[in-house]
Amino acid sequence: MAVTDIATRAYDHNFRLDPIVRSLLDTDFYKLLMLQMIRQLHPEVQATFALINRTRTVRLADLIDEGELRAQLDHARKIRFTRKELIWLAGNSFYGNTRMFSPDFIAWLAAFRLPDYDLRKVDGQYELRFEGPWTQTTMWEIPALAIINELKSRAALRDQGRFALDVLYARAKARLWEKVERLRQLPDLVISDFGTRRRHGFLWQRWCVEALKEGLGERFIGTSNVLLAMDADLEAIGTNAHELPMVAAALAEDEAALARAPYRVLDEWRRHYHGNLLIALPDAFGTAAFLAGAPDWLADWTGFRPDSAPPIEGGEQIIRWWKDKGRDPREKLLIFSDGMDIDTIEETYRHFHGRVRMSFGWGTNLTNDFRGCAPDGGTALEPISLVCKVVSANGRPAVKLSDNPAKATGDPAEIERYRRIFGTESRNARPVEV
Repeated sequence: MAVTDIATRAYDHNFRLDPIVRSLLDTDFYKLLMLQMIRQLHPEVQATFALINRTRTVRLADLIDEGELRAQLDHARKIRFTRKELIWLAGNSFYGNTRMFSPDFIAWLAAFRLPDYDLRKVDGQYELRFEGPWTQTTMWEIPALAIINELKSRAALRDQGRFALDVLYARAKARLWEKVERLRQLPDLVISDFGTRRRHGFLWQRWCVEALKEGLGERFIGTSNVLLAMDADLEAIGTNAHELPMVAAALAEDEAALARAPYRVLDEWRRHYHGNLLIALPDAFGTAAFLAGAPDWLADWTGFRPDSAPPIEGGEQIIRWWKDKGRDPREKLLIFSDGMDIDTIEETYRHFHGRVRMSFGWGTNLTNDFRGCAPDGGTALEPISLVCKVVSANGRPAVKLSDNPAKATGDPAEIERYRRIFGTESRNARPVEV
């Protein structure tokens, strides 16, 4: 993969010749894994996704031109999976498994296209919604976030001169390489790129992935970005996400079914996948509640991904649960991925080293850390907490509680109902930075 002079590209073209979404493979791997299961088990479910900007002080509609945003969204809707991409998906080995995707699913992807969208401006923010079959709307999450984040970056760079851009990217590269040199000091480190959704831009994410591949060697095990995995000959990394229990809970007919929803959807997952894909994400409605009601068969899964509790606190909760179930944590895997950066990676690694297997998913602070890099000292390039969440299923409101109440999404009345059912134990509000 050729190394691109990103500063020159930004100056010469102001990115106008670079579409943000270049391929439908420019998404996270877990999206394809979930889509295959959704299509088989829940093809009739209608699901609505919506953009949510948690960093309300950043008025995206004042920064990003609506015409540019619509042009990028419309371009994404024109893209189809190419024959080369489908052959790679069908024939490649993922997690040691060949034919992860069925021939029927691959044939269905050949005709796939992103559905329409609804976009409007409200109080300085963009309201962006995707309504339709779950099998279609789920695939908008990653490209929508990538488009908004990169347009924000382009807006911040628009008036920068050639040398200012050169200095900006030189500083960002030096900062990343300093982090790589620190990570080299962790001998058993296992880390992957999780940075597609809030990246500074596609070309920058590609540079970061290539830098980690060279700098960390075999300790860099892959990327969640399927296109970059294909182009850079890396493992595509990912399992499942919060939308599965959120939709299952929204469709529950009564409160008893609602309480069972997180486990029912994982039971569906284990019927489709096995091995290192058996990773539980416990925090959609709170980790404490999830562990309290978790069935015994979950103790035999490969591991957990604590996503919204502080990493050490969340990891210790899960280790205690494994021990209570008679399992040896040293044979289990914890994947840490929530807002991780060099300091928290080092701290978490040293805390758990030798007690449990660990892997780190490095996201926003890998692919969008430009804090203090601008020559003018501005803050326009600082990342924001932007998500695209399922907000309803078959017309019923969807909710995410999280271990951090500041990350809760959904109708306030429904959030309170879920809190009554799942409890509020171990929920501590913390600022959400990325």
